[in-house]
Amino acid sequence: MVSAIIPARNEEATIARCVESLAPQSGLGEILVVNDQSSDFTAAILSAEAASIPTLKIIDAPPLPPGWMGKNFAVSVGAASAKSDWLLFTDADTFHFPGSVLHALDDAAKNQAALVSYSPEQEMHSFWERALIPVVYSRLAQKYPYQRVNDPNTRDAAANGQFLMVRRDAYEAVGGHAAIRMEVLEDVVLAGNLKHAGYRIYFAAGQGIVRTRMYRTFGAMWQGWTKNLYPLIGSSGRSVFRELELAFPWTAITLLLFSPVSRWFAAAGTVLLLAHIWHYGAQLRMNRFSLLLILYYVPGQLLYAAALIASAWKNTHGVIAWKGREYPAPMS
Repeated sequence: MVSAIIPARNEEATIARCVESLAPQSGLGEILVVNDQSSDFTAAILSAEAASIPTLKIIDAPPLPPGWMGKNFAVSVGAASAKSDWLLFTDADTFHFPGSVLHALDDAAKNQAALVSYSPEQEMHSFWERALIPVVYSRLAQKYPYQRVNDPNTRDAAANGQFLMVRRDAYEAVGGHAAIRMEVLEDVVLAGNLKHAGYRIYFAAGQGIVRTRMYRTFGAMWQGWTKNLYPLIGSSGRSVFRELELAFPWTAITLLLFSPVSRWFAAAGTVLLLAHIWHYGAQLRMNRFSLLLILYYVPGQLLYAAALIASAWKNTHGVIAWKGREYPAPMS
């Protein structure tokens, strides 16, 4: 059996859908929602859900102790109360398709994996979501290809905390979330700790398994990605410059800026820009996004570059803000 663990801090807009999608899952023994000092209607919604879902248990997290990120502490509280041999860490903004838990257990058995994780389908309703999110995931797919992550002979490791199922004995052997209490990318670091300790991990696309709408406002999306992008691409100035060099069509834009001087500049810039757009379209298809999202290529690239630069600044200066809390910049 599996214990689902959901950290919930001011999740009144999403928590009911998440819990209700988990409740009928075969193989799931309990749903543990850790209410992390919520100030909205999260607690009231959970109480109403518990009346009709006997497997739902609500845990009130104590105040955040020093030296912990909020999510890491909340899920560690849930893990300490879980009774099953498998722990499914998932987020309040996820929707689990029927059979998702059994699918993960089957993938764990087939791949002899101690950790199974999926990158969820993305729900995108606003202009900003359609512009930025496909760019981010296309770039991450190139940095963390599933084949290399799943190969036990490489050091590449990755996971997505929106669906991360781990065998309890392996989780405890590497120190669980207590060992990564101040990590911004707790999912990726946990996967790395397990793989480097000799456990197999399995990471795959989550189409038909789990879906999410990560951010409902531009402000939340900006705060989230400027928190995560810098550590995701390598946590160094060199990695930022390399990523911008690879992702952004600098040459094409430079040529187009000089197009009034010569039509040859205009022609060359146009051809190069179209080549970049074609490549982006191929990445969209590979990552199972709609090809229509190619229409957002230019604003998406500009947003990605701006978010990456802002993320580098936030992670090396000042503080990281998330869910109403502030943490010291981890690399300052």
